Amino acid sequence: MQIILLEKVTNLGSLGDVVKVRDGFARNFLIPQGKAKRATRENLAQFEQRRAELEKAQAQQLTEAQGRAEKLEGLVVQISQKAGVDGKLFGSVTNADIADALKQQGFEVVKAAVRMPEGPLKTIGEHPLKVALHTDVVVTVTVTVVAEQ
Repeated sequence: MQIILLEKVTNLGSLGDVVKVRDGFARNFLIPQGKAKRATRENLAQFEQRRAELEKAQAQQLTEAQGRAEKLEGLVVQISQKAGVDGKLFGSVTNADIADALKQQGFEVVKAAVRMPEGPLKTIGEHPLKVALHTDVVVTVTVTVVAEQ
């Protein structure tokens, strides 16, 4: 299916690009999320009329994300979990736990923005993780997992 991107999408394209994607990806994710529209003549004409407005909104989102990134960069988040004597957790620390800990410190982050390439944390210690605030803005946050007493 041919679609017009209404915002920058990682590994796909940027604002205004007409790209071909699988039908299910377009119908189930991109179009319902407002990230794209079908590439018809009417939609292309409508997009060209709204292009400046969309670019301005995209630039504003980028500057907001960069402002939040300055505050978040290098932040240390401490999470306590039950652990055994060998340092392994009885459960795990997921991206939802990290998003909740960041929210308690005053930073609004959705759990999908927390990137955990090795999966949930299962040991105590310091773990550097990346938080994607925007497609172009990624910051490093250190998560310290401590044993609960």
